[in-house]
Amino acid sequence: MNSQQKTVNLLSICRKAGRLIIGFDAVKNAVTEGDVSCVLVSEDISHKTLKEIKYFCGNSNTDIIGIDMDSVDMHTLLGKKVVVAAVIDFGFGKRFSELGTLIQGRTKRTSKKDNDEP
Repeated sequence: MNSQQKTVNLLSICRKAGRLIIGFDAVKNAVTEGDVSCVLVSEDISHKTLKEIKYFCGNSNTDIIGIDMDSVDMHTLLGKKVVVAAVIDFGFGKRFSELGTLIQGRTKRTSKKDNDEP
C-alpha cells in the first residue's frame, strides 16, 4: 500500500471517529482555541491561504503537514471541497506527521530548567 492510500485510509478513519475539522474558518477557530494536534493542507492550496495558516499555526505552535492529496481528492473523500483540515487527536496527528511532509513545525519552547546552567 502506497503512502497516498495510507493517508486516504487514515483520513477516512479520522473523519468517521469525529476527530477531523474541515474548512478554513473552523480550523482557524480550533487552532486558536488550542484543541488541534496538527493541520493538514492539500497540494493545491493557494499561497495566500497557506500564508494565513502559517501565521495562526505559528502563533499557537501547531504543526502544518502537507498531504499527497489535492482539493478534488479531499472533496471525494470528505464530501466538501476543502484544502485544509485539522486533526484533534494526537495519535492520528502523529501518524499523519509520519505520512505527510512537515511544512511548519513546532518551535522548541525553553523552560526555566533549560536555562539554568550549573
